[in-house]
Amino acid sequence: MLDILRERRSIRRYKDREIETEKINLLKEAALRSPSSRGINSWRFLFVTDKTNLEELSRAKESGSSFLKGASLGVVVCAAQEESDVWVEDCSIASIILQLAGQSLGLGSCWIQIRKRMHSSNLTSEDYIKRVLSLPENLSVLSMIAFGYPDEDKRPVPKEQLEYEKILI
Repeated sequence: MLDILRERRSIRRYKDREIETEKINLLKEAALRSPSSRGINSWRFLFVTDKTNLEELSRAKESGSSFLKGASLGVVVCAAQEESDVWVEDCSIASIILQLAGQSLGLGSCWIQIRKRMHSSNLTSEDYIKRVLSLPENLSVLSMIAFGYPDEDKRPVPKEQLEYEKILI
């Protein structure tokens, strides 16, 4: 696990290569094994591989989501908000579990924050995604995770550059 954490970096450039069905199925399993408060599992996951949908979703935010169009897979992480008062936390945990599982499978990934972000001056990123994917109104979108085979080489952050001063004694 520490090796996965050391190696994981935000990857925004991907090779033009499909992700194998077996790996996508393992990501689905990882998502569904994510812990949630009181085991309520209010989260929902949409696995998007269609290039047209990925390109549309890449326009979800004014900035910071365009790289999704180059990904082989996008996972929309959302929740039925009425099921849990801590859906944000549960979806956040699931999002990072997905990223760590992807790293263990040789995939690069990058989190795309959606909650509290804007698509345009009069439309939220969440509402834009709901329109693109025809999602029901009761789902709240927290994030999207872009996945693909990395087409950039990012070295791990050296241990001596970690901010140990942020660990309070």
